[in-house]
Amino acid sequence: MSDGTLPQIGIRLSGAIDPRRCIELAQSADAAGLASVWFAENPFQRGVFATAGACATATERVRIGIGVINPYSRHPALIAMEAAALDELAGGRVLLGVGSGIGTAVRGMGFSYDRPVTAVREAVAIIRAMLSGENATYHGRVFSTDGARLGLRPRRPELPIYTAASGEPALRACGEIADGLIVSNLTPARSTERMAAIVAEAAAKAGRAMPRVVQYVPCVSAVDGAAARDAVKSILGDMLTAFWPADGDWPKSKETLVADSGIARHDFTVALGRLRRGEDAAAVLDDRFVEAFAIAGTTDECLRQAMRYRAAGADELALTFAAAQTAESVAYFGRLSA
Repeated sequence: MSDGTLPQIGIRLSGAIDPRRCIELAQSADAAGLASVWFAENPFQRGVFATAGACATATERVRIGIGVINPYSRHPALIAMEAAALDELAGGRVLLGVGSGIGTAVRGMGFSYDRPVTAVREAVAIIRAMLSGENATYHGRVFSTDGARLGLRPRRPELPIYTAASGEPALRACGEIADGLIVSNLTPARSTERMAAIVAEAAAKAGRAMPRVVQYVPCVSAVDGAAARDAVKSILGDMLTAFWPADGDWPKSKETLVADSGIARHDFTVALGRLRRGEDAAAVLDDRFVEAFAIAGTTDECLRQAMRYRAAGADELALTFAAAQTAESVAYFGRLSA
């Protein structure tokens, strides 16, 4: 597209996918001309640095995004070490995403989850200092280093660091310190627009350029639009049961996402309960959930929906495709990106 209305398109992979399959998909994305391959790391699944490194050596031009690493289970100094090595392998194609992670999962690994926004701020400061080749001495409220210095010359001292954010304090921190914002799955376009505005305001106050916005979105495209919408409900159902709080006491950021979705809180709560009882997502989730949280339908419908996210402020979409459709979808979106 040459009119600027379509965001760049990447593919989202994760530690839930066999590493060999990730290599195949990264090569397909590289050949198809997609912008990026993002690797989401979630607790108790495969760590993503090994897979990302393998994909870096198996590709030539596609950007390799890590999105995101939390600094509790990996100290910021270790993140700097891993990022420097990966960027060396990738020939300078790495984008590093840092986020506080899911609190219950971080605690489940035996780590404290104190001051998540402060933790991300401090992690970014330490990582930047180390990637710049400095002796990083930093005494923060969550993390500290004393003369931490990489034993190699980083390929890119300016390696872009993105942060994941949804609540206002984290969004303002992103505008003040990050090169990019990662907007997670289950975020409606109305929320993206609101988030981008908060980040832009914070960046302007800090005298910084607007960070780039990358949004994760599940996607299914098919000749039969109704079948595509039913298929993406399975992806949404898995995401909702895995990442939405199990009780009704949701953080403010989740309440805002539901309000922005246009789905009544009662309907949302009922749907979550049915999904957790094992009911089929295609029967539980109506098209309001698809409209709010996914890109699905015919190719023309998917194109219009992608443009909607661009209008909301997303510079790039990292799409999660249904397993059976991945190769076809990568090729299709690659043609659009050409």
